[in-house]
This record gives sequence, structure tokens and C-alpha cells, in this order.
Amino acid sequence: MTDDKFYQKVLMEHYKNPKCKKKINDPDFSSGHDNPACGDQLSIEGKVKDGVVTEIGFEGSGCVISMAAASMLTDYCLGKTVKELLNLTKDDILKMIGVQLGPNRLHCALLSLEALHKALK
Repeated sequence: MTDDKFYQKVLMEHYKNPKCKKKINDPDFSSGHDNPACGDQLSIEGKVKDGVVTEIGFEGSGCVISMAAASMLTDYCLGKTVKELLNLTKDDILKMIGVQLGPNRLHCALLSLEALHKALK
């Protein structure tokens, strides 16, 4: 299996069976974000204890890239400090996704990171 095929399979798995797709009761942080160009939308919320994300969830709808990226990112966030998460970059998300994206799809991939950063600030 080539790398692209492997990552496409991983993306589809996260899309079909997303991690952390849930509502958080009484969240410490929350934010919504949308991509008007394609209609993707999502919200991220979670809880923090002693500067560490202890619970996180997302809700939303959109394309495979945006929803899979949200699943991967929220799963990654558990147990990380707020500082670590605020330092995440576009390159970190692209590394998680593992496939080349054109400019239009890049916005889809970064939607969850933008929502996370907005929520944590």
C-alpha cells in the first residue's frame, strides 16, 4: 500500500468513525468556526485542568478532510497543555493528515485548528 493510499484510508476511518465527536457538558473553552467557501462548519469545546486538556469534543458537518482533521486533532489534544496546542501550526495538521492538499482543501484541513486556537485564547 502506498503512503497516499494508507493516509486516504486513515482519513476515511476518521471520517466514518470520528474520535471525540461529542458534546462536552460545562466546557471551559468553546468556539465555532466555518468555511463559507465550502459550507464546512464545526465547533470545538473542552475542559482544562491545571493547564492540560482533560476532555475535548467537536461537532459539525463538512467534507471528509475537515471532519477527519477535526477527529485527528481533537484526539491528539487529550493530555496536551494549552501552551502546546496554541503552538500547533498548519504544518503539524498537514503532517497528521499525511496527504498533499491543494489551496481549497487546505482551508478544510485547517478549520479545526482555527477553531481550537480561537477557543483556547
